[in-house]
Amino acid sequence: MTNHFVFETDLAAKKFHVIREFNAPIEKVWKAWTDPDLLDKWVGPKPWTAVTKTWDFTIGGIWLYAMVSPEGQKHWVYAEFTAIENGNAFSSTGIFCDGDGNPVLSGPKSYRDTKFSSIDGNRTKVDMVITFEEEATIKMFVEGGFKEGTTMSLNQLDELLASE
Repeated sequence: MTNHFVFETDLAAKKFHVIREFNAPIEKVWKAWTDPDLLDKWVGPKPWTAVTKTWDFTIGGIWLYAMVSPEGQKHWVYAEFTAIENGNAFSSTGIFCDGDGNPVLSGPKSYRDTKFSSIDGNRTKVDMVITFEEEATIKMFVEGGFKEGTTMSLNQLDELLASE
């Protein structure tokens, strides 16, 4: 079954809206988004991999992780959880950083709201809005292939959910 997928870009509002359905119950999908061992298996388009250094899934807690290229190049990301509704939604603020979590203050900042809902057939819908402060930032993500990378990551999550 092909899962419903929507990826909308609104340059004027400086946001992406992503909706994706999964053939798995909400508890399983929630766990795949909130367990760092599972996240590292699907986040990031192949051949890149995600490596979590710090995970504290609490309000004010952080996820410090690197996107690692096949050559070993690391791009570090610092995400702070700003809201959590256990099993249903979470929000975070993200910024690029160094390997110790020191933010690159001149870099782009994003705000992510991710909601999970059960749908017919013991399936799950994930609805995500990613907002940026600067128009130049969203344009950089568009030109950098963010839609394609997100599509690939979510397809990898499909594979992981089918194998778990």
